[in-house]
Amino acid sequence: MSVFGIIGNKTADVASSVYYGLYALQHRGQESCGIVVNDDGLFRVHKDSGLVNDVFTQNAMKHLGMGKMAIGHVRYGTMQTKDKVNTEPFVVNHIKGKLAVAGQSSLVNYPELRRDLELQGAIFHSSCDAEIISYVITRERLTSGSIEEALNKAMNSLKGAFSLVIMSSQKLIATRDEMGMHPLCYGMRGENEYVIASESCALDAVGATFIREVEPGEIIVFSKDGIKTIKDHCNKQPERLCVFEYLYTARPDSVIRNCAVQAARKRAGAFLAKSHPVEADVVVGVPDSGLEAAIGYAEESGIPYGIGLIKNKYIGRTFIAPGQNVREDKVRIKLNPVVNSVRGKRIVLVDDSIVRGTTCARIVKLLRDAGANEIHLRSSAPKFLNPCYYGTDIESRDVLVACNHTTEEMEKIFGVDSLGFLEIEDVVKLGEGGSCKGYCIACFDGKYPTNPPSTTNRNKYDIKLSESES
Repeated sequence: MSVFGIIGNKTADVASSVYYGLYALQHRGQESCGIVVNDDGLFRVHKDSGLVNDVFTQNAMKHLGMGKMAIGHVRYGTMQTKDKVNTEPFVVNHIKGKLAVAGQSSLVNYPELRRDLELQGAIFHSSCDAEIISYVITRERLTSGSIEEALNKAMNSLKGAFSLVIMSSQKLIATRDEMGMHPLCYGMRGENEYVIASESCALDAVGATFIREVEPGEIIVFSKDGIKTIKDHCNKQPERLCVFEYLYTARPDSVIRNCAVQAARKRAGAFLAKSHPVEADVVVGVPDSGLEAAIGYAEESGIPYGIGLIKNKYIGRTFIAPGQNVREDKVRIKLNPVVNSVRGKRIVLVDDSIVRGTTCARIVKLLRDAGANEIHLRSSAPKFLNPCYYGTDIESRDVLVACNHTTEEMEKIFGVDSLGFLEIEDVVKLGEGGSCKGYCIACFDGKYPTNPPSTTNRNKYDIKLSESES
């Protein structure tokens, strides 16, 4: 998931800016997207399932119109929350005004918060975190003097991972959870426009100059009066940036915590070459997020780097496609081998991660059929051994191939000559030279920074009426 927001002091075509920002962030979510434009307190909304280019047609952009600020969202549809009703941003009209919320959020206390709110009379239309967050903020707003004061109080109740953009009638707000699990930054365009984005690459896409990242726990308020910062929640928890941002989620041209994502991935490949060396003729990366690690492996090992797989650019990211059957269908048409690069060769095949194992056997078979003599598979992530409760769609150990098979068994399943994973002690070194003070690697080592949620099954909130009355 990702968010984008913009605010200026003049009425402008802010919808188009959000469109281009979301387009640059499409890699973070392909299930649905939405934009809300604020035209002097009038909120115009358009959101739907699908890619940015498909959802925001010419008529949709015309409907959104002009305004002084706007926010947008692209959604990574997990198995539990892929229904259209979960599309963000989420808009609320309450007695003290309007509120629109978009976020990369995964609340570990979602069930408890929802039950508490429902007992107070709240009525929910979705199972997304943004709706819960909007209700909690609205509840606090009733006894607060400003939207930022309400958010500051609400953050005491929100547990888990969240990076949010929040829009009221007069203000645009950016905030992150106290652990800073997912990135959020802001920049400036021209003399009077501020832009908020999940990644710095989206600032580049709209011609904004990067200023800095939102600090963990920080609240930044943008309004006609300038910028206001609230740091009541800063330094309350150790920083725990999701290391998967460096390994897979973020775009390689983004910078997170003063570390270039591309450099982090090349570093992962170099670590792999040291811990899992092998004699080979060529190093091949699995497009797209495995390419930088493959280059790093090649540079460290001295084995030539080659383009052995071509990706169909019109196919989205397989890992974040909701549902196993969808992922497998996409793999079949996503990649094709470059025969001249692999025939008769001993290949080091570098992938960004091996989670469910969906793609591995298929890719190996493609390379075998193209004439590869040996295939040595290397993962630039450690073994995934635990579910993630903070935004990555790893819902159970049952779907994790490394939980159910030894390395030797996986070699046979994938049909490779050898298999190696990044070491856990190396994964925390990927951001070397940056400013991050700590990472969440719970999916690898099982050490969660919060208590796990009481339930991860949100389908129960979307059951049929007849079932709820039985």
